Amino acid sequence: MADVVLFHHALGLTSGVVAFAGELRRAGHTVHTPDLYDGRTFTVFEEGMANAGKIGFGEVLERGLRAVEGLPADLVYAGFSLGVVPAQKLAQTRAGARGALLFESCIPVSEFGPAWPAGVPVQVHAMDGDPIFVGDGDIDAARELVGEAADAELFLYPGDRHLFADNSLPSYDADATALLTRRVLAFLGAR
Repeated sequence: MADVVLFHHALGLTSGVVAFAGELRRAGHTVHTPDLYDGRTFTVFEEGMANAGKIGFGEVLERGLRAVEGLPADLVYAGFSLGVVPAQKLAQTRAGARGALLFESCIPVSEFGPAWPAGVPVQVHAMDGDPIFVGDGDIDAARELVGEAADAELFLYPGDRHLFADNSLPSYDADATALLTRRVLAFLGAR
């Protein structure tokens, strides 16, 4: 079974993120869910992003990096939206990474190094009409990643919702989340 660190999105460690982690735990995986917002959660995306800006995006990233200190090196790093930033950086830079699961965001690989590390499989999941994923260029970064990494997959789901896998939000899509969860569990089962 895999040991996973799951970083929350801009709305914080919501009950939906906790529920998703619970699904992975029920399948036998160990899942760590660091709280990068010190207990604060939001219901409006813009308010969550404003909070991240107030904390400082660099500090949010540093909190993510500090969250894995003391954990074993052989982790799968996962993140939703804003949480992809620490997840992807750790997958690219921390020795021993077993994989990366990037939900609804993808950063250009060049932000954290010259190339995606050999031997680190990655999946990127998002809706094909998500205005943030598509509009902010994350889809281009994801396609570039899939084109260069030896073991990388991009899964696009029909729809235009951001944070579709968080069952505590109005943007939740049960069907897309069920498929995403099956794919993630298969990925983790191979680790």
